[in-house]
Order: sequence, then C-alpha cells, then structure tokens
Amino acid sequence: MAIKHFLQFSDFTLDEFEYVIERSRIIKRKFKNYEPYHPLLDRTLVMVFEKNSTRTRLSFEAGMHQLGGAAIYLNTRDSQLGRGEPVEDAAQVMSRMCDIIMIRTFGQEIIDRFAAHSRVPVINGLTNEHHPCQVLADIFTYIEHRGSIAGKTVAWIGDANNMLYSWLQAADVFGFHVNVSTPKGYEIDQQLVSATNNRYTVFADPSAACEGANLVTTDVWTSMGYEEENAARLKAFDGWIVDGAKMKRAKPDALFMHCLPAHRGEEVAAEVIDGPQSVVWDEAENRLHVQKALLEYLVLGRLNH
Repeated sequence: MAIKHFLQFSDFTLDEFEYVIERSRIIKRKFKNYEPYHPLLDRTLVMVFEKNSTRTRLSFEAGMHQLGGAAIYLNTRDSQLGRGEPVEDAAQVMSRMCDIIMIRTFGQEIIDRFAAHSRVPVINGLTNEHHPCQVLADIFTYIEHRGSIAGKTVAWIGDANNMLYSWLQAADVFGFHVNVSTPKGYEIDQQLVSATNNRYTVFADPSAACEGANLVTTDVWTSMGYEEENAARLKAFDGWIVDGAKMKRAKPDALFMHCLPAHRGEEVAAEVIDGPQSVVWDEAENRLHVQKALLEYLVLGRLNH
C-alpha cells in the first residue's frame, strides 16, 4: 500500500478532510474532558526544524505526547538536510527509526524529495510555498464557529505567501471562494496555483476584497527569511492593514483569523485582532487538535471510534 503524506493541501480529498475534521472534533472533546486517549502508544514522531517555530513545535510535540507517543526534536544544527547529507539519504535513515516525520524547511522540493525516499508518512510543518496544517486548523475553526465553509468567501489581505497558496488549494477542495488583495510586486505566482483553479478573484483594493466576506485573514508582512526586505515591504503594504473599516465591509458575522505571530498596527489593527470577531486564539489551539487527528490518520488509517 502506498504511503500517505501530507505535503500540500491538495494531497487529501474532500472525503479525507471531512474524516480528519470529524476526528479532530472527537479528539478535541476527549482532550477537554481529560479523557486519556493513546492510539499512538509506543509510536515515535521525528520533527525536523530548519526554520524556527513556536506553535508548530509545541502543537506537534504536545499532540504526540497526548496520543501516547514520543516526539523527537531535531533542529538545523542536528540535521543538515541536503547540506551535510543528501536529503534522500537522510530520509532513508530517519524513516527506519520512527513512525512518522514532520518537517519545517525552506523549499517545497526539499520535503518532496524527502517524502519520495521515506518509508513512513511525512507532514509539511511549513515550507516557503505551503502551510497546509495551519489552513486545516483555520478551516476546522471556521466550521466550529459557523458551520460548513462550502460556498463561503474568504478575504486574503497581504502578500502571496505559503498561507495563501494553501488557502487557494483548500478553496478548490472545499468549494469556497478567495478574494485576494496583494500589494503591487507581491502578487500570486501562477506556477504555484493549479491552472484549473477558478476559486479566487484578485482585487487591487484590499477594502473591496473584504466586501461580503465570511472570513477575513492576513499574515505578517515580512515572512521568515525576508527580514532584509522589511523597510520596502512596510512602504509597499501601506493601506493593507486589516482595520475596523475593512471588517465593516465584510459580513456582520465575519470572523477574523491570523496564523500568528501578529504585529498590531502593521498587518492588523489591535481593535480587530483583540475584538469580538477575532478567533485567533481558538485558531492557534486548533493546530493541536487537527494535527493530532492528522497524526492518527497517517499512522493508523481510518478508525471508527
């Protein structure tokens, strides 16, 4: 049987996502009720970090422990993917010593090459091009608060980054629409979007992109690895802050999301992220629950309890 990986959002079908979301609900309920649940007893997750992380490490490590397994953390100093050792060789060795691997790295091609030579499932904990675990958590959060996301409108305000590319793939799978507003020079790279994906509309005006949206979401203006561009980005993104005026253009019951960390006063106003429409803390917590469901599914397959 072919090994199942989760390297980008389009790797799963709608049916698979609906299963994982239902498992996330069940696993979250058990967690809240202090019910011990250890389906991954004696299983090991290896986490390889070439990019720093707070939420990704904490959610995967805590999640694996809560499922009864063990998590081993390797950072760039401990594992030189593609530098000290070919990616393909690292994959062969690591995958013989554990049950599942999560990688947070730079280029998507690194994780693709690793997965092609791994004997166990590989999860993308973030690459330059995709962040599928975060968008899965975001969709689960939306469903918890508002029900089905099918047919809804998500407004993306900011640059075309890994979050947006995962949102665009998710729109294709779940059947919702994305209104995209990026500053000039930070537009979508068409090579990273399926030619058949017609689930998005590009807006020059970020306020117009928020019109009638069910969910408004953004990210920091300067992603990890682009710090030297910070001054230029601050200038280019002038006007792209998600503030109260933009939220008023969205539907009255619209939610606000941000994958964090956030810079109040840059990409989002304090009145929005700390306001009643914000679900950022639920969204952050839900990384734990959806990733536990993902770990369970990739290691054990479908369960019926």
